[in-house]
Amino acid sequence: MSTENPQPLWQPDPQRIARSQVTRFQAWAAEHHGAPADGGYPALHRWSVDELETFWTALTQWFDVRFSTPYARVLGDRSMPGAEWFPEGRLNYAEHALRAADTRADEPALLHVDETHEPRPVTWSELRRQVGSLAAELRALGVRPGDRVSGYLPNIPEAVVALLATAAVGAVWTSCAPDFGARSVLDRFQQVEPVVLFTVDGYRYGGKEHDRRETVTELRAELPSLRAVVHIPLLGTEAPVGAVEWSALTSADTEPVFEQVPFAHPLWVLYSSGTTGLPKAIVQSQGGILVEHLKQLGLHCDLGPEDRFFWYTSTGWMMWNFLVSGLLTGTTVVLYDGSPGYPDTGAQWRIAERTGATLYGTSAAYVMACRKADIHPRRDFDLSKVQCVATTGSPLPPDGFRWLHDEVREDLWIASVSGGTDVCSCFAGAVPTLPVYIGELQAPSLGTDLQSWDPSGEPLIDEVGELVVTNPMPSMPIHFWNDPDGSRYHDSYFDTYPGVWRHGDWITVTSRGSVVIHGRSDSTLNRQGVRMGSADIYEAVERLPEIKESLVIGVEQPDGGYWMPLFVHLTPGAVLDQALLDRIKHTVRENLSPRHVPDEVIEVPGIPHTLTGKRIEVPVKRLLQGTPLDKAVNAGSIDNLDLLHFYEELARKRA
Repeated sequence: MSTENPQPLWQPDPQRIARSQVTRFQAWAAEHHGAPADGGYPALHRWSVDELETFWTALTQWFDVRFSTPYARVLGDRSMPGAEWFPEGRLNYAEHALRAADTRADEPALLHVDETHEPRPVTWSELRRQVGSLAAELRALGVRPGDRVSGYLPNIPEAVVALLATAAVGAVWTSCAPDFGARSVLDRFQQVEPVVLFTVDGYRYGGKEHDRRETVTELRAELPSLRAVVHIPLLGTEAPVGAVEWSALTSADTEPVFEQVPFAHPLWVLYSSGTTGLPKAIVQSQGGILVEHLKQLGLHCDLGPEDRFFWYTSTGWMMWNFLVSGLLTGTTVVLYDGSPGYPDTGAQWRIAERTGATLYGTSAAYVMACRKADIHPRRDFDLSKVQCVATTGSPLPPDGFRWLHDEVREDLWIASVSGGTDVCSCFAGAVPTLPVYIGELQAPSLGTDLQSWDPSGEPLIDEVGELVVTNPMPSMPIHFWNDPDGSRYHDSYFDTYPGVWRHGDWITVTSRGSVVIHGRSDSTLNRQGVRMGSADIYEAVERLPEIKESLVIGVEQPDGGYWMPLFVHLTPGAVLDQALLDRIKHTVRENLSPRHVPDEVIEVPGIPHTLTGKRIEVPVKRLLQGTPLDKAVNAGSIDNLDLLHFYEELARKRA
């Protein structure tokens, strides 16, 4: 691995290295906190891991984190799970997100773009005013610190205002995108029992209007904890009976009041994919997200007040929360609400051009789609302001690196990054001072002791192993909702290597310090960066009377594509004809998400299980990726080994 790509694709010039925030931070931390002055990023990273508490102290000082109550200790308890960060400190995330309003009141905090591709600004002063008004109205509705506030919203300024107002009050934000069906939303929101629901009447996608009023009615009926429903008339309809108009809550000129909360006070709930049942409700803290995102966006992404930050995302993906945190660095955040490919595949490049994006983030799948569609961004768009193109959601294949280099700009910083909803951050990825090698992430993130381990817990270099993190990160979950003894949290990350986070990715750490991601070591479905568990698919599909049982697999392809077949075992007498195919796809589209409609539906003689009755997804995925049967599965753990020969033969034919 270490000798395959000896020449970097991109190398930052000395001026870029010198002016980057991470270089300036290193020099300052060397003077004030004993960080190494020499050795560049590798030396800084080693120090940040070895001197974890000193590093995070330095970071909070560098970014002027405002503790209204000072902290005496950085780590009250270092053990995982259960690390206690800055236990005495009190602060507020939203206060930091709106700081730029003090000095740049009339400059844009947000640029909102819909499918017309015309940017509309929201200034810092206007954003602050709306947050102040809404926070006061939430308090008037009885919302208190710790209450949950939910949004069924697209990527629009109102969603940002609602999140920040919720955080200002000390309440807990959670959101789903409006292309999620009612069942998917309820599986998430019913767990946390929100007291307020922000909704739209519909959304625009692919040149069409999608009315969601019936879905909203169903959500209201199934969420008895709601005290208020707020109507945002995106399609221009009137508020339903009993709902409050958005404008009535955001029209006052009210200075925001920021509740000062403990560092570990919950900020938001994100959701896992739900592979083995209900999605895990992952709770992250105000302080943990604040300092982790300042590190990622300020140091790793090198963002500041002169930048414009665009990432194609929806409110159902952690990258939306990450995007909103661009406000922490005083950066203008670009919100795009619409299809990534409307009116044509080049849509995202057009948005980057029209908004003057300096950092443009997208999915690896979109990059590969542009390559296949013969898109020429450099020829067709003015991308002179784009300094960095970042990708996530799945590993960016080598051809994706080459295409970005050839078709966007040779002097382009390509930042493939990898992290997870679980930490709402990156384990490895962007470093503005390091070279980029084809197919590789530049380096592990600061303060993150990322390693590749073999099954016995020994570190590996230049070999594939499990992605582990051996020290705590501030944005690791404080807990899961409705997991009182912490057993579900523990079993999700710490059951394989006690006290060490195992993430569920196959990675290689190279001898030059870069990282290669090989895809999931579990069965999470990952379409266009939006993760969903197989259990969601089964629950929807197996309602159809013709389907006895099903198995869905997501397979990363060598060309960067993603193949998601659905295998169905039919009931006696049923036939997989076009009518049934259409009903299966309609069921997934309407009940779950258009992104998770299977690429193929394949009839099988039966679904293999473990001896305890669990469908075996990971072994089938390995078979479909070409792994020999004897290496893909433990034969003694399967109820009917003969069934696996079907998948083995299918892989052979596809190869």
